[in-house]
Amino acid sequence: MMVLEPGHVTLTQLQTIYEGIGPICLGPACYARVQVSADHVARALEGSAAVYGINTGFGKLAQMRIAAEDTITLQRNLILSHCCGVGAPIDPATTRLMMALKLISLGRGASGVRPEIIATLEKMLAAGITPLVPSQGSVGASGDLAPLAHVAAVMIGEGRARLPNKQEVSGAQALASADIEPVSLGPKEGLALINGTQFSTALALAQLFELWRCAGAQVAVAALATDAIMGSDAPLHPDIHRLRGHRGQIEVADAMAALLDSSEIRNSHREDDLRVQDPYCIRCQPQVAGAALDLIRFAAQTLQVEANAVTDNPLVLDSGEILSGGNFHAEPVAFAADQLALAIAELGAISQRRTALMVDPVMNHNLPAFLSPAPGLNSGFMIAEVTTAALMSENKHLANPCSTDSTPTSANQEDHVSMAAHGALRLGRMVCNLQYIIGVEALCAAQGIEARAPLKTAPRLQPIMQKLRARIAPLGQDRFMADDLNAAAQLVASGALSNATGLVLERAQ
Repeated sequence: MMVLEPGHVTLTQLQTIYEGIGPICLGPACYARVQVSADHVARALEGSAAVYGINTGFGKLAQMRIAAEDTITLQRNLILSHCCGVGAPIDPATTRLMMALKLISLGRGASGVRPEIIATLEKMLAAGITPLVPSQGSVGASGDLAPLAHVAAVMIGEGRARLPNKQEVSGAQALASADIEPVSLGPKEGLALINGTQFSTALALAQLFELWRCAGAQVAVAALATDAIMGSDAPLHPDIHRLRGHRGQIEVADAMAALLDSSEIRNSHREDDLRVQDPYCIRCQPQVAGAALDLIRFAAQTLQVEANAVTDNPLVLDSGEILSGGNFHAEPVAFAADQLALAIAELGAISQRRTALMVDPVMNHNLPAFLSPAPGLNSGFMIAEVTTAALMSENKHLANPCSTDSTPTSANQEDHVSMAAHGALRLGRMVCNLQYIIGVEALCAAQGIEARAPLKTAPRLQPIMQKLRARIAPLGQDRFMADDLNAAAQLVASGALSNATGLVLERAQ
């Protein structure tokens, strides 16, 4: 059982939740705060003052008072009316993470919900029940209202959910399968469940975890490609990078230098290298990939803070005051998603240029054209490189910022929104594209290394060759290549290529 302490949850814990490793619960110390918060809401309901979302309508309807006897109906109606998501459901792993983030936020004791609400979420997570959450419908301000409503709907026995066996059933059937009683929402509880940034944050975190494996693979494969192209390791000299001072750049240069150490290929042309300088995709890899690492780490820190935040409205303070604010506005998440998108696009762009370099008979330092042993009759990696160009271009398009967009909603009451939800959603498509781009680079680099035989690449790079060749044979005569590209992308996605070298890039914690 992983015990989460709201306000102090780490990225490592969040990745473990995303990967579905074991049950989770909140630390017992949080329940007293949660109950005190719920008691403050109960007293507010008994008073005569208007308190948003407790005895009033929502959004533009906040001026309408609701009778005390109608507050339960008010919260139920809120959930049902906000279940307006469209599009394909998000995957179960991200849904699980989204539920856990809501659990963490409620556990801070500023949302006014009863402990029963938290217990229901914990039971659903333990039972492997994941609501079907449509991927579209949030503008990332006033919270991720529609996606979170689809989670809350299952908690009250409505909506639809997946069981651990992947069967899709009604919310009522899902709860019954695990002997979980549907909750009857008290004052503010429906609002607390759907106000917040947990959908956008979960999407961004999920792709952060996937991206980190890609980043490690990109650095390792870049070293292999540098050797295949008979590139120089002089630009990796540590003094160059320490004179600039950026952490990521220094780390990438140091990592690549270590990976290339003792390469027979490199040593064979160390004294008589005719090229004074390699193209930028070789020479400037530390500067580009290092800057991307720094950006990823910055975004990771933002997302860790957001994962521990209370982002619903109104908030119940320790003093008992219930105040309206704007913590539901997902601008930090939107910015983080845009930063991750930039890093993804640039990691792919420089990787693609190395693939283009390796297949070019004018530039690839005596490797065969398109890396085919018999070019002309065979096209080799010609169209694999074209595919990476298409994916690189698509990622450049997708990297355009989402956070700078806004549109008024809810009769102009909610007149500036973050668009964090689709900013984070597009990261999944971009990471998938990046996995293919790096996978093709790895295949080309391996083909190039083998063309240098009997010279061998560096000892720490040879395990990458072994991993690739265990799944994908060298390219001789032209063959159906889509399966090769899929297998290479899977190796990138799994982390197998970077893990094989022992490369470890420290991420933000």
